[in-house]
Amino acid sequence: MELVLLVHVGATLFMVGLIWFVQIVHYPLFGRVGREGFAEYSVAHSHRTGLVVGPPMLIEAGTAVALVVRTPEGVPSWLPLLGLALLAAVWLSTAFLQSPQHTVLGEGFVAASHRFLVASNWVRTVCWTGRGILVLLMVAALLPPA
Repeated sequence: MELVLLVHVGATLFMVGLIWFVQIVHYPLFGRVGREGFAEYSVAHSHRTGLVVGPPMLIEAGTAVALVVRTPEGVPSWLPLLGLALLAAVWLSTAFLQSPQHTVLGEGFVAASHRFLVASNWVRTVCWTGRGILVLLMVAALLPPA
């Protein structure tokens, strides 16, 4: 299970870094692309982003469930359980808040949709940041005392 935890830590920390980049740099810059050609840009963005985030999100989800089912000895059981709850919030936010905005933006730039996308993405940013802290606490629980 320690290997599962390490894979989980890698996938989670990758997503933590990526979501902060998306929140601070990438999504805000959508507004500077320009209306002409924005729909094509948005569709390409969604496709390429899926290629980058899909595998680590699936690995993270699978290992999160595995850690709840079989928590490594020494790791408090509430850590992976809370982590899974935060991950569920990320997936629900993606499905019900961000993905619909990407669908709208795939038809062309809509300022209100863009603003909602940037604002609502804080849900994922905060949840993934919390998950990053939790996975580090899980690893710390396995370290020998100093």
